[in-house]
Amino acid sequence: MDSIIVRGNGPLHGQIPIAGAKNACLALMPATLLSEEPLTLTNAPRLSDIRTMTELLASLGAEVTGLQDGKVLATSCHGEINPVADYDIVRKMRASNLVLGPLLARLGHAVVSLPGGCAIGARPMDIHIDALSALGAEIELKEGYLHAKALGGLRGAVHEMRFASVGATENFLMAAVLAKGSSVLKNAAREPEIVDLARCLRAMGAEIEGEGSSTITIQGVDRLHGATHPVVTDRIELGTYMLAPAICGGEVECLGGKIELVESFCEKLDAAGVSVEETATGLKVKRKNGRIRAVDVVTEPFPGFPTDLQAQMMALLATAEGTSVLEEKIFENRFMHAPELMRMGARIEVQGGQATVHGVEKLKGARVMATDLRASVSLILAGLAAEGETVVSRVYHLDRGYERVEEKLGAVGAKIERVKGE
Repeated sequence: MDSIIVRGNGPLHGQIPIAGAKNACLALMPATLLSEEPLTLTNAPRLSDIRTMTELLASLGAEVTGLQDGKVLATSCHGEINPVADYDIVRKMRASNLVLGPLLARLGHAVVSLPGGCAIGARPMDIHIDALSALGAEIELKEGYLHAKALGGLRGAVHEMRFASVGATENFLMAAVLAKGSSVLKNAAREPEIVDLARCLRAMGAEIEGEGSSTITIQGVDRLHGATHPVVTDRIELGTYMLAPAICGGEVECLGGKIELVESFCEKLDAAGVSVEETATGLKVKRKNGRIRAVDVVTEPFPGFPTDLQAQMMALLATAEGTSVLEEKIFENRFMHAPELMRMGARIEVQGGQATVHGVEKLKGARVMATDLRASVSLILAGLAAEGETVVSRVYHLDRGYERVEEKLGAVGAKIERVKGE
């Protein structure tokens, strides 16, 4: 397995281009199942998760081209569709479950394996099942597969989710756009990725109102047509690279960044002593004065502080002045990076869904292991400011969500390299 070696090298300066959002693209790609006409996605990130979704869609009968050529994904699903999403592909990535809604809408039946992905909690499928069942689907679990059918077609309904699940909101949206009649989803997720999906579906001919709020209304249509849609900027990659100059010092401009994507995150950075300035081309980030100050963080659904930036924020607060408390309210088991940061000299106490971080003057380089996608990049950030050399192993997690991380950080002055494994 590959490893990444990081050597603390002082302040960073320059620009980092931010890619299209992984989580948005993974929801947009299955939308091609809803139409016989091509769907073209621009600003698509080049990530292993995108390749996995490409593999899954191909197994279902879709054509996906362009990933290796740059940032344009051309998708088409005009032929015969296979309704079975096999375990061997689905197990690699949680977002594979997003083919369930489109398959039900297009075919009236689907067989989808329970998904895999990072080991950061149960993330049960029952919210998805309840949402699709409200539209008339009959779903049962047999031998690790969800067997779903709506032989008379899906029909519009009013449904309130018990939790504002992003994935369940996306599945409901993609199913409801071809359902008969009007649908209303209450307690819907409000993330920018939801807004992006709704805009894409509308470009394909869907009738959707209210995305970005907790109530979304969908009027079903008979068919969708093709479209070209730009993938929204990745707010998690944006936040991650904003933390690099905050941890190391210096000044970095994150190209394509917008404060509206990371507003609650920016509020915490401001409280910690980090300046964020919106420019004509992105966001410019630098420390205000001296050492970072401790702040408390509670992860919440958008527009709250993102759970996907909690690990990276912990790396920043590990060297802050004072004591910070981070409370994780989205996923259980999401403090697995804490013991690895402690190997680097961080003082962290974890109890249930709460981590108390006592800031230290300096972290020390060490051999550490990535446990999930966001944990992997938090260790790289910590290594940038640590004394000596940090070796991060199991970085295949990293490649699921960050494209060319060594190149992007190296371009602003970081000493970072990838070592190929056997």
